[in-house]
Amino acid sequence: MISAIVYALLVTVAAASGGIFKPGEWYEKLDKPGWTPPNWAFPVVWTILYLMMGAAGWIVWRLEGFGIVTVLWLAQLVFNALWSYLFFGIRRMDWALIDSGAMWLTIAAFIVLAWPVSITAALLFVPYLVWVSVAFALNKRVLDLNPDAVPTRV
Repeated sequence: MISAIVYALLVTVAAASGGIFKPGEWYEKLDKPGWTPPNWAFPVVWTILYLMMGAAGWIVWRLEGFGIVTVLWLAQLVFNALWSYLFFGIRRMDWALIDSGAMWLTIAAFIVLAWPVSITAALLFVPYLVWVSVAFALNKRVLDLNPDAVPTRV
């Protein structure tokens, strides 16, 4: 049961990045595509996804212990936490796009490698992969629409 608490704490720490580095006025002023989800959707979707991510990681941990699937789970969580800092914190939409691509790859790899360990854990990550696919496309489009909004220096 302690391992479940550890996984809950890990996803909470990653989620906190989104609470620390918020969209704010800078983001509101950016040009965004018409298919941008409404602001209320982000915390709702991310809350559900974080619950699913924690459960998936914990399931794999219980069945396999520390192995490559757990490493992938941890890697995607680091990329996840880093994205808000890159996009909203230092306003590097270009670096955030690279980060979200790395996140997508680690999520996809987790699904593939978790499948033989636990189909449930793998399936819990599928909505996350879909959402990050949309987020990647949105990040790319916002970057394309606002090329002058990316600072040349950090």
